[in-house]
Amino acid sequence: MTCKRVLSGIQPTADSFHLGNYLGAVKQWVQLQEDHDVFFFIADLHALTIETDPALLRKRSLLSAAQLIASGVDPQKCTLFLQSHVSQHNQLGWIMECLAGFGEASRMTQFKDKSQKTGTDRTAVGLFTYPMLQAADILLYQADRVPVGEDQRQHIELTRDLAGRFNSRYGQTFQIPEPHILKSGAKINDLQDPTSKMSKSAASMQGVIEIMDTAEINAKKIKSSMTDAGREIRFDQTEKPGISNLMTIHSALSGSSIADIEKEFENKGYGDFKGAVAEIVVEYLRPIRAKAVELLEDETALVKILHEGAEKARVVAEKTLALTYKNLGLVQ
Repeated sequence: MTCKRVLSGIQPTADSFHLGNYLGAVKQWVQLQEDHDVFFFIADLHALTIETDPALLRKRSLLSAAQLIASGVDPQKCTLFLQSHVSQHNQLGWIMECLAGFGEASRMTQFKDKSQKTGTDRTAVGLFTYPMLQAADILLYQADRVPVGEDQRQHIELTRDLAGRFNSRYGQTFQIPEPHILKSGAKINDLQDPTSKMSKSAASMQGVIEIMDTAEINAKKIKSSMTDAGREIRFDQTEKPGISNLMTIHSALSGSSIADIEKEFENKGYGDFKGAVAEIVVEYLRPIRAKAVELLEDETALVKILHEGAEKARVVAEKTLALTYKNLGLVQ
């Protein structure tokens, strides 16, 4: 039986992945590569929708690649590449722009949200059209499934609509992808605001556990995390959101059940528990950070891995684009 093809991308918009990124997406990517034909890319072109410092974009693109590999994304088991290294993304993106309606693009939630914050005069046209480039990213590789969070479902629906529209007008060209909604798994919240999701856009990074932070920094963040009234180590997201969040982190990384954690820390205080969680987080992330640092120290080798991934990606991308052009009537 032919294994299903999966495609997903991640934007290089921060110096480090945080624990929520890792558990919510990257860890599941690693599992998918074991029994799927997987294409993973760093969406550096999508990162251009906001004003970007060139040196910072380059640094973060390499940081993203290093962290993915260090987390278990294996270039021997998947195709890992930079979006900008495969020019067919832009070429098919233009086709998708010509296929999409203005109304469809206007209804994209992320564009509406971001343009309302900055005002339309200061919003890049690329932010308006990037869902069409995202559709091209997916359709270029004839992906069967696209791992996404629930917040990206609208973009997958647009991709499906555009693929179906093209196929009905010009003949069978694209695989219609299915959203592979990532398991909710452990929902990791901010350490300082345990009722809010851990996010790179948080007002303060004191509540965010970052993979590339030192052990000392992450241990300090956990030990100074916001807790609740009382001292009982009990899972109750309504009454005890701070402790419940730390218990979720403990369980996700240690493999212990919530019930076992409650039993282990019965009659112990918050200080003991925070110390234990800090140790688990630090020891779990230590080898990932060390491997990422090692990869970044040999930039030439890291870039070579990305170039090799792009070569593999182009074989598939060129075939799809050639069929698209042929069916459109473009002379080749």
